[in-house]
Amino acid sequence: MIGASRVGRLVIGGLRSHGARVLLSDPYVPAEEAARLGARAVPLDELCRSAELVTVHAPELPETRGLLDGRRLALLRDGAVVVNTARGALIDTDALVRQCSGGRISAVLDVTDPEPLPPGHPLLGLPNVLVTPHISGARGRELRRLGEFAVGEVERLARGRPLRGAIRVADLNRIA
Repeated sequence: MIGASRVGRLVIGGLRSHGARVLLSDPYVPAEEAARLGARAVPLDELCRSAELVTVHAPELPETRGLLDGRRLALLRDGAVVVNTARGALIDTDALVRQCSGGRISAVLDVTDPEPLPPGHPLLGLPNVLVTPHISGARGRELRRLGEFAVGEVERLARGRPLRGAIRVADLNRIA
């Protein structure tokens, strides 16, 4: 797991409920907090060397662009799978093409860089790469659920109750 964003934390819970051992690389999450989430905090290079599945849930910041570059993708085990539902720019697309073209690793990409990929892009034709049109969370009820959530937040605010989706200003520069 790269990044313990809100979605990342939900994914950690889902993976743990299926008995997965979760490694977490997130510079904002200390080892104790990672343990409370059910994960073990590790440096990113160690995560790349150790994981069978690498799922990306980090924000796009200047320091995270190309986070999974050619060097780090080469650290992945043969047969590893990279899942990116965060931001396309976190993975070096050309390096990913090189690693996936030989079949050494696979990828599931809900986001790409560029987005969308142009027709004929190499990733679109590889049998070990699945590219979806930025719909990873879609279950068919999203607009209704978003509307209900927004109305609920306004009602909570009007009643002076805490917001469920409150975001701290201090976190704005790093949340996904």
